[in-house]
Amino acid sequence: MATTDAGLRSRLSEMGPTWLAGAIATGPATIGALVTAGASFDYTLLWVVVLSAVMGATAQYLAMRLGLLTEAGIVAVVEDNLGEAWAWLLVADAVVAAGLAQLVIMKTLAAVSAEVAGLTPVAWAGIWGVVLAVGLAGGGYEYAERGAKVLVSLVVLLFVASLFVVPIDYGAAAAGLVPTVPAGVEGALLAAGILGGAVHIALVTMQSYTMRARGWTTDDSALARFDVGASMLVAFGVASLAIFLVAASVLSDPSLGAVGAATALGPLVGSNAKWLFLLGLWGAAVTTLGGNTVVPPYLIADKMGWEQDTDDSRYRAAIAAFALVSVLGVFVPGAVFGLLIQALAVGFVGTPFVLLLVLYLLNDPTAVPQTNSPLENVGGVLLVGISTVVAGQWVQRVAAGGVADPVSLAILAFAAVLAAAMLGLLGLTVRNWLADDPERAVAAD
Repeated sequence: MATTDAGLRSRLSEMGPTWLAGAIATGPATIGALVTAGASFDYTLLWVVVLSAVMGATAQYLAMRLGLLTEAGIVAVVEDNLGEAWAWLLVADAVVAAGLAQLVIMKTLAAVSAEVAGLTPVAWAGIWGVVLAVGLAGGGYEYAERGAKVLVSLVVLLFVASLFVVPIDYGAAAAGLVPTVPAGVEGALLAAGILGGAVHIALVTMQSYTMRARGWTTDDSALARFDVGASMLVAFGVASLAIFLVAASVLSDPSLGAVGAATALGPLVGSNAKWLFLLGLWGAAVTTLGGNTVVPPYLIADKMGWEQDTDDSRYRAAIAAFALVSVLGVFVPGAVFGLLIQALAVGFVGTPFVLLLVLYLLNDPTAVPQTNSPLENVGGVLLVGISTVVAGQWVQRVAAGGVADPVSLAILAFAAVLAAAMLGLLGLTVRNWLADDPERAVAAD
């Protein structure tokens, strides 16, 4: 028993890449989507919350496997096996999704900082932009991020504890496990937003780089699988369930803001709920912003052949530039929670393409020394299929609402480009499949 406990403690201490992904996933956008979904539709979207943890773990597992087998960044692997155009499309997809999230999360962080400590949101956006640029480019930001993770963990623990205090309707919760999406754009938006918090292009692409930073190889496969299961399936899954169930049980105002959402913790901590929730949201924003800031520079550096290390001045400059540009997020109009959910949904639209890329490469014997097993392929196909359907539902409802505004037009254009790319990848898959068996190729002719 003592040996088992020591082994578990050792594995927990060695966890890293997916734990970072899970911490970023439990960000202000995910919290906003879960709270709004519970407040808007009670327990109806509980099935999406459960599915998000399973899909998030599957996505990170496949990304982890590709990283271990290739021991290279995902952009380099795509370029080596599919060509430069596909690599640039991946970079563009990630930059758009991560960039939009960066702007909205900066707006959130600035607004919460102003609420907690005074000054204006604009002033706080400037302060945080400089902190990010100097801290991440200089490598000293880790201390602030550690403190932020403590705050996020505290709020998540409070939500978990609240499960034993708030009156949960278990019959209605069980009914919420039956898949159904409420009518209208909002229901589809929330479903896409919840899934987008767990299955996001930034998390999938980042996995290969964070594992390389840890020096993990195929010898660390068992540890990597434990990392994925403990981080995304268990920790992220429990956190998401607790936040959603408490919100669905206590809240009933679909238009509530960040301060109003704090009432979900009221049954447990009373008048302190507002400040605890705000500090937790602040910590989630700091943690997510810190991780999200390095995603586009990682991919750009990989594409350009730079070192993905702050010793490389070009990589350092890319981090600083992305951090400073995010200050503009404070000027984005709209309510914070609504914008956070939209940012997740747009990111989710860009995610099926990268998932299909990963699945394609894991079945290409020229890319990896050991291709996917049938079970891994079933999981990958389900992951791509479900994410495509849910993202497609939201895009379809956006289109049905009219495309008179530039935002809707941009979303539809983004979705159309990536849908065409996915069809191209499927065409390559069929061509390779036929090429592997001359008899199939002759039959197809």
